[in-house]
Amino acid sequence: MELQSRVEELRREGLGLAAISYDSREVLADFAERRNITFPLLSDPGSKTIKAYELLNTTIEPSDDNYGIPFPGTLVLDASGQVTERIFEERYQERHTVSSILVKLGGTPSRPVTTASTEHLDVEAWASDATLVPGRHVSLVLDVRPKAKMHVYAPGAEGYRVIALTLAETPEVKARPVSYPPSEIYYFEPLDEYAPVYGQPFRLTQEIALDASKEAQAALKDQETLVIKGQLDYQACDDKVCYRPASIPISWSFTLAALDRK
Repeated sequence: MELQSRVEELRREGLGLAAISYDSREVLADFAERRNITFPLLSDPGSKTIKAYELLNTTIEPSDDNYGIPFPGTLVLDASGQVTERIFEERYQERHTVSSILVKLGGTPSRPVTTASTEHLDVEAWASDATLVPGRHVSLVLDVRPKAKMHVYAPGAEGYRVIALTLAETPEVKARPVSYPPSEIYYFEPLDEYAPVYGQPFRLTQEIALDASKEAQAALKDQETLVIKGQLDYQACDDKVCYRPASIPISWSFTLAALDRK
């Protein structure tokens, strides 16, 4: 179970861990003993707390034996018990890995990094996880550092190539849109114009997940690894010159693992 294997890492990040279920205390105690779970498993008979936090999985009919389970996901609470982040999926087959959650919270898990440089910027490419499991959401990360006096264009800029990560199509992989940080407005004096840019180090992230369908898993059954290829496109300017659009090839390598259904 991934959560149990990451308990100490989460504590080093200043985070505690607990899980809630509609199962009885006896059922959860048996599960914890069989799976060597050391963090708290909270029993919520009747799903009162699950409903109070609006987590009840409403796609399940009351007549179904599974009625009462929450949507799969994570609540992040501060020290006062206030919810600061909600990370959820509609389909029970899908989850975020612990590392992908840490990335969402601004963390940088220790992972292998691939670097690339141009005359305009430096890039570090890494992934939140080294292994892809069906339905588990993993974050692809690009930490971009524009060089001195350089900036690149952010979403909303017109007449320039906005920085963008484009992944090569991999039928067995589902990709979500790239997540961009807030930009700043830059005044380009030579053309007397304003545009949204990134002039300081920033991070782009994109979530991917292996398709959990039987068809996708059949297509990958003889594979042990998978390489996700992509391309970072951008256009850079300094305080005097705008340069031609440029591209950097990027790739991430993963091992493949089957879904643990125990």
